[in-house]
Amino acid sequence: MAQYKGKFITFEGSEGCGKSTQSRRLLEYLSARGIASRLVREPGGVAISEQIRTILLDKENTRMNRECETLLYMAARAQMVEETVLPALREGTILVCDRFLDSTLAYQGYGCGVDVSAICMMGDFAVRGLVPDLTFLLDLDTEEGLRRRGGERDRIELRSLEYHNRVRQGYLSIAQAEPQRVIVIDGRRTVEDIFAQICSRVDLLLAQDRSCS
Repeated sequence: MAQYKGKFITFEGSEGCGKSTQSRRLLEYLSARGIASRLVREPGGVAISEQIRTILLDKENTRMNRECETLLYMAARAQMVEETVLPALREGTILVCDRFLDSTLAYQGYGCGVDVSAICMMGDFAVRGLVPDLTFLLDLDTEEGLRRRGGERDRIELRSLEYHNRVRQGYLSIAQAEPQRVIVIDGRRTVEDIFAQICSRVDLLLAQDRSCS
């Protein structure tokens, strides 16, 4: 894997876990310290990927099969990596991403039953071997997460509780396989407690980087 001047930090988790809130707070934290940083989301982040996002989440697209769904997520990701992620990392920016390849493994792999090894192969191609330096997985009971989410649900959120339970277990399997990269945080804790944990780990990552430079 290529080495970059910047750092790549991703946030993962099931619906309603609070990852989007925490990713925004981390960006504010880094910016307040004068650290060059940027926040992007998946699917989306750039114009082409945002158009794909609309197709993916449109609840009218009921005939979309799991293979099409998986490939569309990969296409959106590939475009964002090309336009935003790699340039930022080359410049030395801390890139914070709300979802990345782990989401496809959890939602389409463990959730929909798409072959995980195939997703890994396609993912490696789409992101050019890029692996996050640090991933925060906010783990929360599935029913509680969907309740917190509230409001109108998109095509993915409308799926069964059993599906979302498989997604959660998929995430935990990923974390178990990569404990050095994936930090599991109890989503039941307060927003402030969760944020303190995140900041502590990010500070450690940046301190390690400085010590090696």
